[in-house]
Amino acid sequence: MGAFVISKKDEDHYKFVYTSRKGKIVFTSMTYELKMDCESDIEIIREKAETALCLKFKASSGKFFYKLIIDSKIYAVSRKFNTELRLAKGIAEVALYVPKAEVLDFTGADIFADLP
Repeated sequence: MGAFVISKKDEDHYKFVYTSRKGKIVFTSMTYELKMDCESDIEIIREKAETALCLKFKASSGKFFYKLIIDSKIYAVSRKFNTELRLAKGIAEVALYVPKAEVLDFTGADIFADLP
């Protein structure tokens, strides 16, 4: 099972990534000014993952990716895939694992702090 990981970026903006069971980033959200908006969108994605639209694209590099769209709003953009088969598998995993994913919030944790 994967996980949503919320983090705080430069200029006090929030974003999340969805990581696979193996810790690889599957998709990345847009940025949010408010943490509660970020958390709200995660819940929407979890609730509607099985019916979400994953619109497929091909990058100029020849790799494939998708945009996760729910109710005409883009919530996230996937990582790049080398083949269309891997892209299809990645999309299938969204419906299978995202609804059960846990949420990890690293916005208040200083995980890289020096130990005494």
